[in-house]
Amino acid sequence: MLPINKQETASRRASILTQLEEHGQINVKQLSEYFKVSEVTIRNDLNYLDNKNLLLRSHGGAIRQQRVGIDYKLAEKTKKSQTEKQKIGRLAAEMIKNGDTIVLDSGTTTAEIAKNLGRFDKLTVITNALNIAGILADFGNIRVIMLGGYLRANSLSLVGPMAESALRQYYVDKVFLGVDGIDSIYGISTPNIEEAFLNRAMIEMAKEVFVVTDSSKFKKRSFALIVPVQDIDYVITDSGLPEDEKKNLQNANVQIIEADR
Repeated sequence: MLPINKQETASRRASILTQLEEHGQINVKQLSEYFKVSEVTIRNDLNYLDNKNLLLRSHGGAIRQQRVGIDYKLAEKTKKSQTEKQKIGRLAAEMIKNGDTIVLDSGTTTAEIAKNLGRFDKLTVITNALNIAGILADFGNIRVIMLGGYLRANSLSLVGPMAESALRQYYVDKVFLGVDGIDSIYGISTPNIEEAFLNRAMIEMAKEVFVVTDSSKFKKRSFALIVPVQDIDYVITDSGLPEDEKKNLQNANVQIIEADR
């Protein structure tokens, strides 16, 4: 049987994990007040749990551990949050003006944007996604520029140095990025390093940066960081956006546009 103090420590750490699972993020000061122990003790608890890969330490607290590096196939992504993605796609299309030159990143949410572009008389779309190019091919009024590169079968996207080099020949009005993870502290991320490099180039070559993502992607970190949230201008999402993430994004001067459910 464990000594009393070790039992208390184990019980407190188990409770910390329970709170983290429920809220997604925890704060050292609040935990200190809740458990009536010092902040030093809480930090030791969090460091211990971090070393056990049970959470991720962050400034002033911790966030829930997420699985990283999972590169789902496009067909699997299409099944998730379909209604939300459709609404986000329609709303994002309203941000585009006739005559714009835009970049559509690969992904299922950006594909929903593409489906709503048939009404434009004049539009240039640069994309690295084969599925998006296929959608746009039905709209004779849209000029489509495909980036070269090697094919990522999971996302039907072209990536690599050739794609980055081709992209840097252009300067565009808007870029629309789909992401696998968005965390107001960490930034936006994707499972694939080459995709992250290309996404950064897209951001560098655009006047305005839009991240389009359903709320299930918030407080998640994927393997490769694209950019911190401070490099984003807008986030278009559904009304399930967590309040603390909304506040953090607003503090980073990111404008949030929510699509009704």
